[in-house]
Amino acid sequence: MGSRSVEDMIEASSGVHFSGFHMEGLKSRNIDKPTTSAGAESVHKQPFVIGVAGGAASGKTTVCDMIIQQLHDQRVVLVNQDSFYHNLTEEELARVHEYNFDHPDAFDTEKLLDSMENLRHDRAVDIPNYDFKSYKSNIFASRRVNPSDVIILEGILIFHDPRVRELMNMKIFVDSDADVRLARRIRRDTVEMGRDIGAVLDQYSKFVKPAFDDFILPTKKYADIIIPRGGDNHVAIDLIVQHIRTKLGQHELCKIYPNLYVILSTFQIRGMHTLIRDAHTTKHDFVFYADRLIRLVVEHGLGHLPFTEKQVITPTGSVYTGVDFCKRLCGVSVIRSGESMENALRACCKGIKIGKILIHREGDNGQQLIYEKLPQDISERHVLLLDPILGTGNSAVQAISLLIKKGVPESNIIFLNLISAPQGVHVVCKSFPRIKIVTSEIDIGLNEDFRVVPGMGEFGDRYFGTDDDDDNQQVAASTQLSGQSS
Repeated sequence: MGSRSVEDMIEASSGVHFSGFHMEGLKSRNIDKPTTSAGAESVHKQPFVIGVAGGAASGKTTVCDMIIQQLHDQRVVLVNQDSFYHNLTEEELARVHEYNFDHPDAFDTEKLLDSMENLRHDRAVDIPNYDFKSYKSNIFASRRVNPSDVIILEGILIFHDPRVRELMNMKIFVDSDADVRLARRIRRDTVEMGRDIGAVLDQYSKFVKPAFDDFILPTKKYADIIIPRGGDNHVAIDLIVQHIRTKLGQHELCKIYPNLYVILSTFQIRGMHTLIRDAHTTKHDFVFYADRLIRLVVEHGLGHLPFTEKQVITPTGSVYTGVDFCKRLCGVSVIRSGESMENALRACCKGIKIGKILIHREGDNGQQLIYEKLPQDISERHVLLLDPILGTGNSAVQAISLLIKKGVPESNIIFLNLISAPQGVHVVCKSFPRIKIVTSEIDIGLNEDFRVVPGMGEFGDRYFGTDDDDDNQQVAASTQLSGQSS
């Protein structure tokens, strides 16, 4: 198989096995869409939250320790669900051997949620230090935990409550054989806690195994990544750490939406953005540097298309093993500014078909589809949707909805743009979690006129040197195009 990035491995479709661990595809986390620039700015302080679940003695702690060790250059904190056991009442203490510590009701989930919300909003918390001899959390001093880049939440039932699951950017289930878990539990409880082996086995058969079957195992379906053999699976843990490092180096929204890609910023890219955003830049320079940026975005977008292995014979008579490009491909530009991206796509993909969609704007929420001209076999193709600015996301949603209505699978759509507002990213990613968005920069947000800030003004006007006061010009242009076959 051709070489693929860790991003693509982690985002493999449901049911794929790679290097001994099972991946269900990282799902986007639903969060409320911010309606102001201030709301969008608050997203930038969100840590990357990893949930690690699995049966008792499955190897969760080992997996967490290995992730923390490899992320030594990041601020990482570990929060254990075990810290949030309820204090036992006197009646419960008298019959402690009949108390089920593996049941969801044994945990103070409300307190756990409160602590996690504080950490996610940059506030330090005091985590209880539960004593398993007195079965109280007020015997020892609490542990102060400070806000960090990465929060690892570990516990047998952290996937059980949907409110806790909703906090996580990545969900890992450590899957170990039942016999292995039982052997580890016997060794731990008899050696470390001095318990009688008969009592350990009795507790296992009465509470631990039934609770695993009833409450823990069913949450395995929520996992993004399933790791067999726990801490012994070094390949899986290395790939997970690599993925986390990639996400930490990206824009904060990329931690929330694994289908969002921001091309790596360099001084060259930053310099080109400076030029095209400058209100005093001439049309000639604006077009030149916008074309350069568009080409970079298109090239990056093409890198997310599927490929197949291909061997060729070089002029030296040697065999070179490479990859073959995706053949069933087309572009679709949102008239009018999206047409500025067509030349870059044609330069990268010889003879590519390009369709058109015109969406007339009547106020921010009044988008109305005016015109569409798409390849007849578009449902059989991967589609690169072209629009340089993602603002509110309303036009993008309408364009994507049309493509899906035409039979294009959601996962076959890659949306390419130069600048995205966080509000638009939220709208598109939450509406279509399986498409991919590739952009060169994410701005602060939208102003009261729903314009991207700091933005670059009306892209189509600056690129084509036209005045958009009369929207009828767009309709007239579309009717001229209706007879064309791209």
